Amino acid sequence: MNAPASELDALLPRLGELRGALAQAVVGQADVVEQLLIGLLAGGHCLLEGAPGLGKTLLVRSLGQALELQFRRVQFTPDLMPSDILGTELLEEDHGTGKRAFRFQKGPVFTNLLLADELNRTPPKTQAALLEAMAERTVSYAGTTWELPSPFFVLATQNPIEQAGTYPLPEAQLDRFLLHVRVDYPSEQEEQDILAQTTGSGSGVVPKVMDAEAVKTLQAAVRQVHVGPDLLAWITRLVRASRPGEGAPAQVNHWVKWGAGPRAGQSLVLAAKARALLHGRLAATREDVTVLAAPVMRHRLLLSFNAEAEQVGADQVVAALLSAMPYPA
Repeated sequence: MNAPASELDALLPRLGELRGALAQAVVGQADVVEQLLIGLLAGGHCLLEGAPGLGKTLLVRSLGQALELQFRRVQFTPDLMPSDILGTELLEEDHGTGKRAFRFQKGPVFTNLLLADELNRTPPKTQAALLEAMAERTVSYAGTTWELPSPFFVLATQNPIEQAGTYPLPEAQLDRFLLHVRVDYPSEQEEQDILAQTTGSGSGVVPKVMDAEAVKTLQAAVRQVHVGPDLLAWITRLVRASRPGEGAPAQVNHWVKWGAGPRAGQSLVLAAKARALLHGRLAATREDVTVLAAPVMRHRLLLSFNAEAEQVGADQVVAALLSAMPYPA
């Protein structure tokens, strides 16, 4: 469904208001905020990775406050069970007739915005409970399929430093995240502002900016953003070049064991469209693709022993890929 131009013109400034609302609670992290908003507009899920104390949970909670959407937070722990996320069946008795029947009690996944805090602290059995929800927006339980609310958006966090008591996410689950967002340390001035803001008497209340219908309208508008055939062909070549084999760049063959699949191309196109709309444009450019190539692909590349031995990370591989496969002049 195409949004009328007048409605879209009225909604686009609200994205700036959303940025401003988040800035009232979160100092700095402009790139992280932008990538979260891109994920929201593209209708995808985001994985936030960063050291403790960098405001990952605060950022997601603030986004939930700024959007008039149902928001729930699940703290993932080693003893968490799939039913703690999806829900479970309860045996209820009708006191009038004495008859008993099972009723499905929905879990916290039935929401618009789900914060999966420290997702890698729970075993694979529980991690896998989110697979269907993230990919299909449904939950299957006891032979019944339940639709999740729309929009549905998973924001997961993980700490890359601690390894004790953690369970690395399998590639199948990583591939369901549209973006892998790296949260870095703030600059000196930003850190000083954080100290001043969080140790004072300010409330840091985040105002409501946008409701569910506005979000769905913007998500529909993202699908209408133009991507030229040359840009689409370049994205296809980039993704295919990430797979080792004949025709792949030398760095890919040396550093990559398993490349990105077609879902990476879909994600890169949608993310580029969302960034274009976020910047007030109705056509994606190569700048959008270049900026988002690492967040889209870094969690979809399985690196080889050579890369590990040479201390080469996924971002370096993506940079080498962009250098080896430039946009056609």
